[in-house]
Amino acid sequence: MVRTYRICLTALILLAAVSLTGADRFSIESILSAPFPSNLTVSSAGDRAAWVFNDQGRRNIWVADGPGYEGRPVTGYSEDDGQEISGLTFTPDGMSILYIRGGNPNRQGEIPNPLSLPEAVKQAIWIVAVDGGESRMLAEGSSPVPSPDGKKMVFLRRGQVWMVSLEEGAEPKPLFHIRGRAGSPAWSPDGTRLAFTSSRGDHGFIGIYHLESRTVRYLDPGVDQDRAPLWSPDGRRIAFICFPNERAPVPFTPRRDGLPWSIRVTDLESGKTREAWKAREGKGSVFRTISADHVLFWGDGDRLVFPWEGDGWTHLYSVPAGGGKAELLTPGDFEVQFVSMTPDRKEMIYSSNQEDIDRQHLWEVPVKGGRPRLLTPGEGIEWSPVMTAKSGDLLFLGSGATRPAQPFRLTRDGDRIALASDAVSPEFPSDLVEPRQVLFSAADGMKIHGQLFMPKDYQKGKQYPAVLFFHGGSRRQMLLGFHHRGYYHKAYAFNQYLADRGYMVLSINYRSGIGYGMEFREALNYGARGASEFLDVMGAGLYLRSRPDVDSGRIGLWGGSYGGYLTALGLARASDLFAAGVDLHGVHDWNVVIRNFAPSYDAAARAEIARLAWESSPMAHMDTWRSPVLLIHGDDDRNVPFSETVDLVEELRRRDIYFEQIIYPDEVHSFLVHAHWIRAYKAAADFFERMLKDGK
Repeated sequence: MVRTYRICLTALILLAAVSLTGADRFSIESILSAPFPSNLTVSSAGDRAAWVFNDQGRRNIWVADGPGYEGRPVTGYSEDDGQEISGLTFTPDGMSILYIRGGNPNRQGEIPNPLSLPEAVKQAIWIVAVDGGESRMLAEGSSPVPSPDGKKMVFLRRGQVWMVSLEEGAEPKPLFHIRGRAGSPAWSPDGTRLAFTSSRGDHGFIGIYHLESRTVRYLDPGVDQDRAPLWSPDGRRIAFICFPNERAPVPFTPRRDGLPWSIRVTDLESGKTREAWKAREGKGSVFRTISADHVLFWGDGDRLVFPWEGDGWTHLYSVPAGGGKAELLTPGDFEVQFVSMTPDRKEMIYSSNQEDIDRQHLWEVPVKGGRPRLLTPGEGIEWSPVMTAKSGDLLFLGSGATRPAQPFRLTRDGDRIALASDAVSPEFPSDLVEPRQVLFSAADGMKIHGQLFMPKDYQKGKQYPAVLFFHGGSRRQMLLGFHHRGYYHKAYAFNQYLADRGYMVLSINYRSGIGYGMEFREALNYGARGASEFLDVMGAGLYLRSRPDVDSGRIGLWGGSYGGYLTALGLARASDLFAAGVDLHGVHDWNVVIRNFAPSYDAAARAEIARLAWESSPMAHMDTWRSPVLLIHGDDDRNVPFSETVDLVEELRRRDIYFEQIIYPDEVHSFLVHAHWIRAYKAAADFFERMLKDGK
């Protein structure tokens, strides 16, 4: 008989008691107690920074002023209510901050409401003074952009551009109406015009709205997808990226080349547009993005800086805005990820894994070219660099193997000063382990990187139960420290918790992830094209089984999203090797998930692709699935349809395979409520205790 496990309040109390007894040194609550910083930004005037702290679900904006940069909160949200804060933008005078509260709507127009609150929740734009006072809602919508004079802002609502004065009591109004969906609003430097994108399905335009004449003009309209408009510093030109439309590429399959993209520049006075640069065919012909406010930068010397992987690695290049040969700014076998430009537009500051493949450090390089300089050496991890306008102070987010993420200032002597050191709770554990970099062979011989967490009380000659962890994405890379994304910051913390409970934990950077070049990311036959990542799953399992300090009969799997997919695939195809798994919102049928990301995908019309996608799915291998599994999913998931868990449970029941489930009504993919993460990780730890330890 199939047994279904639902966590109730009594069970949660028992789990909490178990987590604080025995040889445990810390609890799940304590390892997840550190506030996670995000949205680090600086004012265009003076030396002022702001960021968001997510403190156990209580999200608030913090501000720090130079020269001391002592962080302080400026909002006072006190509940774990699942309402995100994002889009931080200073007004031009630096005295107020615009921000978005509430998540994006799903396809039905529903805003995330993970606590099932009876009253309607909103996605709205708010303003708060940095010197104190109550926040004030300006309008429902997203993407706030203040005007250069600081008197008004434009924003997006239901695919159109709106405007509202920043004065109290002002009513928002549509600025203009267009066909398609508007996006990427950007003021001209003098505030008289607004650039925007108009997405229209298989093509898209760059538009300019003139506020005085109330007219819309499209730049160089064609059949391509034009995106990412960028004003020149003098406001006379617009640069943008042109993507040739390619009909229905299938998501989650390798794409190593395509129709080459290009950078185009329009002279607004003459109306003429010219091609400044174009990717060549082959490597780099498919655009590869970076983590930045913009993917184009207008640098000193009238040069455009942009990302490109023409040599198979994501790098920065610069090219004259008038056209010419692109110069490689960041040469080497590594990848650039977080990028910003200095206020004087002379230097690029970026994070990369240069000379330290499983960490990220900050570097700088002149826009005109030159030798890059390492700014943050050592064994930490650094990202999201920004520089203040007045003093040129470098601020960033950083973490370490045993230190959670925090905002920092880099001194002229290279020291790191925390902007809010007191924000980390004294409850946060001080005796974490430092994971080791390991390389092992996949089943086909490919070298795979991983991070191995050894039990804190490791004893030579003893055999330990082991757990493999798979990140999601799959465009992710786990690092040798706390991660720069909140989801994986928590996953790293849970891996630390498992190690503290006496498990060997191996976190795997499987093929189709980032950090190791285009050919690794676009691995042959990955995902829905053949599930070649399963070779990495098997290689990791065999590596653990070969270790004398691992009990080969007690190896488990866990992961979320794409990691849930690999967890389910491992259980379905190798239950003889993997004894149990925890699958958070995992992919189980590629044909369903592909359609979620590409609604035009028709499996019936693409029979061969659909057949291979099905064979690459866990659902195609249910007859060999025997190991128990814990399934965790929110039913408002906008990434992996909730039906993926519903359908999997049906097949598990038909085969009398033991499973347990935790379902969160109205919760989204990356759980918004901190208490939901606590509950999920406690249940996962308890599940592994019973399946990998009890009775063994």
